[in-house]
Amino acid sequence: MPSEHNLHALHSREVKLLRETINQLLIMAKMQVQEKDKSDAFGLLIMQLREANQNLVLATFGAQDMQASAEATTLRQTEFLAMLAHELRNPLQPLAMANDLLAKKVDLDPQLAHVHGVIGRQVAHMARLIDDLLDASRVSSGKITLQLAPILLSDILASAMEVGQASISQRQQVLSVSLPDEPLVIEGDLVRLTQVFANLLINASKFTHEFGHIDIVVRRHDNLVEIAVTDDGAGIALDIQPFIFDLFTQGFRSLERAQGGLGIGLSLVRIITQLHGGTVDVFSAGVGFGSQFVLQLPLSSLAPPSQDLQVEHAAHASPRRILLIEDNTDAAELLALLLTQDGHHVDVCNDGPSGLRAALDAPYDVIVCDIGLPGMDGFQVISSARAALPPPLPCFVAASGYSQLGEFDRAGQAGFDHYLVKPINIDALSKIITAKVPR
Repeated sequence: MPSEHNLHALHSREVKLLRETINQLLIMAKMQVQEKDKSDAFGLLIMQLREANQNLVLATFGAQDMQASAEATTLRQTEFLAMLAHELRNPLQPLAMANDLLAKKVDLDPQLAHVHGVIGRQVAHMARLIDDLLDASRVSSGKITLQLAPILLSDILASAMEVGQASISQRQQVLSVSLPDEPLVIEGDLVRLTQVFANLLINASKFTHEFGHIDIVVRRHDNLVEIAVTDDGAGIALDIQPFIFDLFTQGFRSLERAQGGLGIGLSLVRIITQLHGGTVDVFSAGVGFGSQFVLQLPLSSLAPPSQDLQVEHAAHASPRRILLIEDNTDAAELLALLLTQDGHHVDVCNDGPSGLRAALDAPYDVIVCDIGLPGMDGFQVISSARAALPPPLPCFVAASGYSQLGEFDRAGQAGFDHYLVKPINIDALSKIITAKVPR
């Protein structure tokens, strides 16, 4: 299916050619005026002009039809990817919950700590792949948005290194970072910029041999900051480099060890960097000679965020009454078990109607509700419960495999107080539960 840009270019060329034909015919008409048989010349001219005009109209309608078809295809693709992400996240939820339960047992058997780490890394990797799929859809439809705030570059890099450290440590690679002493402030989106540098670090680790080296070097150039991520790994073939930032393009894959990935990450790196007013370039002498990605971002004159340390008190939550509405029975049972081990009283329902009845029959402090439920979706359950229950209301938490911005908005309109994307981060849920004053 041609892109909208290609369709527009094709339409423009057709219109230009037809207009040139019409102009040529008009010139012929002037010449024919001087001929004896004026009536025949004008008759032929009129027929040719009519034909050219019909072709112009048909070309215009054809281009409009092709554009409408392309837009419909893009919409279907977006809807399919959203559903695919939801279906893939659902089985991740019980895996993540089982791994959280396993974490409580690692002291009993040292080997369990290794197993726990492997499962955690693979679940996180799968979740990142799903996020990349959805981000590819957002990129193609221009729906990536930024939450801008002044951020220290050092904080961005620290966050990215936290994401990429597992891969680097597993392959026993050496990561070095060189930063200027002065604080460098960028007006940007911390989550998205972390995604940029985490993608670069994970790529560098993935395509660098064990015990290899990865370097991050930061330099200031007037009102710009340059960040270079360099590795001594597999390198990038020269013929691939012009397309390396295109969607679904992947670099060198060795026959011995094909690397995973969807060919989406570097496209996101470029798009997010450009949205921040920056640039990104790749340099590699070819396969086997390592690679370097160089980003330039504008510095901000805004004051850096406060460096005051805020100590969080991890006081154990007093018992809460929790209703869990989830149609995935494995995920529901494991999450209920985790919350019960923390001292909470948990009731479980596996469909919308029974969940609503339970919410109205007993006083709960927190109601955790899936969105895609049989019988009645989570939006209907919570909006009905919020309308029927007397104050004080429970805290309503959405737990869903859908991560589009539109779903967040719908959840807020339905009455949810919080929105957690599967696989649920148990620490994030625990903080929400702790913050809710018991009824």
